[in-house]
Amino acid sequence: MPKDPAAPLPRGFFDRPSPEVAPDLLGRVLRCTLPAGSVELRLTEVEAYQGPDDPASHAYRGRTARNAVMFGPPGHAYVYFTYGMHFCLNLVCGPELHPGGVLLRAGEVTGGVALARSRRSTSRRDHDLAQGPARLALALGVDRAQDGEDVVDGPVFSLLPGTPPPAARIRTGPRTGVATAADTPWRFWIDGDPTVSPYRAHTPRRRSPSKTG
Repeated sequence: MPKDPAAPLPRGFFDRPSPEVAPDLLGRVLRCTLPAGSVELRLTEVEAYQGPDDPASHAYRGRTARNAVMFGPPGHAYVYFTYGMHFCLNLVCGPELHPGGVLLRAGEVTGGVALARSRRSTSRRDHDLAQGPARLALALGVDRAQDGEDVVDGPVFSLLPGTPPPAARIRTGPRTGVATAADTPWRFWIDGDPTVSPYRAHTPRRRSPSKTG
């Protein structure tokens, strides 16, 4: 890995299985630069998904227009829209045509705090600016326009070395809010960090009762 703290991590960092990349993302700093300015955050919680071997992955049933970026080369951003209101940011891992990705679940905003606050005006405290995947994407200003952006050589994203936590502080557990393979322990977080999001198991949606008469 580069010794220069300002040098982005190379593509080879991402060219590994997502469950291996995921814990190695903790403590790294993601910079997102858009016309409004730059926001940087230290990653504190992530979640791995492993393509056709993982029924919880968007790539489990094959390539679609929505998930096409996951089938491309590693080191790109995969952004999806969920629940009709939120964007979520993932980093593509593994070799091309072998889709894998890591969902960025939470982080500490370390640069561009004022800009992040303007995007997250309902946030009461700095530690919840990017506490959860939807909040993280919003704090960075990310939407589907950034889907496919190169995180290694592109103008929008850079992943900087940061300071990874000691191994003793890294925890792993079941993934949050997924309906299948929820017990797979591919959620990783920094123990005791206030920015980590609360764990929530999947809750099936209730169907509205049909109207009769």
